[in-house]
Amino acid sequence: MTGGVTAGFLATIPSPPQGVWYVGPIAVRAYAVCIIVGIVVAVWWGNRRFTARGGRPGRVTDIAVFAVPFGIIGGRLYHVITDHQLYFGDGRNPWNAFAVWNGGLGIWGAIALGAVGAWIGCRYYKVPLSAFADAVAPGIVVAQAVGRLGNWFNQELFGSASDLPWALEVYLRTPDGVAGQIPAGSTCEFPTEYVKASPEVLCGTFQPTFLYELLWNLAVAAVVVWADQRFRLGGGRAFALYVAGYTLGRTWIELLRIDPANEFLGLRINVFTSVIVFLGAVLFLVLRRHVPREDPALVWGGRDGVRPDGDRPDDHQAGPTAVAGAATPVETAAETAAETAGNRTPEEDQDPHRG
Repeated sequence: MTGGVTAGFLATIPSPPQGVWYVGPIAVRAYAVCIIVGIVVAVWWGNRRFTARGGRPGRVTDIAVFAVPFGIIGGRLYHVITDHQLYFGDGRNPWNAFAVWNGGLGIWGAIALGAVGAWIGCRYYKVPLSAFADAVAPGIVVAQAVGRLGNWFNQELFGSASDLPWALEVYLRTPDGVAGQIPAGSTCEFPTEYVKASPEVLCGTFQPTFLYELLWNLAVAAVVVWADQRFRLGGGRAFALYVAGYTLGRTWIELLRIDPANEFLGLRINVFTSVIVFLGAVLFLVLRRHVPREDPALVWGGRDGVRPDGDRPDDHQAGPTAVAGAATPVETAAETAAETAGNRTPEEDQDPHRG
């Protein structure tokens, strides 16, 4: 049967044979690895962009210590609240709500609560939240793209049945990765509860919505970087552009998905959320279209923006006479004359032949 399946679906995207590996008693889950890699990429790139805007090197890492835990908690809370039927009710185990490594993070909750953590970190280190948000925006959406690979390993977030050349093969998951042992009550429609795919039971081929979102996110990151460089975005506008671009794509991708989800007026709740957040991001961009990029002295941090060595971030870029408070040659000559006059004796002042 395996040979027939392979021959029939040469032009499709295969699913990974498993999404978890064991190192002794330790389970290494592909979904968790993808989330961690995404976070590392976002922090690394955010640090580079923040430093280029005048920020202190490594400051994004410092703020991420606050933002990342808040974001993970927020993402999980949003998922559990909007898909509560998966964890509460007859035959459900509420403790699974804490098993974040099995998948299930809502981006809306991650952004909302992650922003709270970032705000706390920015307040602590005295840097503008808007500058931090603009710096990390493209890295966040790339991290989301990497996270979608975790959904591929989990065989989740796919769309309706499809015979397109890039359709995704979905197999029935079996417990403990033992092929042929199909648990009672399991269905081929949503095989997301198990840890390894059985090559013996092909459920069909479906729209790879995880791949659509992955590619869309990478395109959004490219647009944000281009617009940020072209228009010198500041005041949170680069972050708002990321939010607008992401939600625009999420709206149509969400309409393709067939996994169970709570609905309102016949549409998935995430569709309404995407539309509302998109409109809010566009309004933000319009209202703040004339806001300039933050002063590098403020981005560096601290109450007065002074570096530990006493220089400001633009000292070496603008030259000594361009820095606020720096003495000009005329001011220096005047100060020297005043000091000389203050050091003269009364006799010297009365002698017309002395300088």
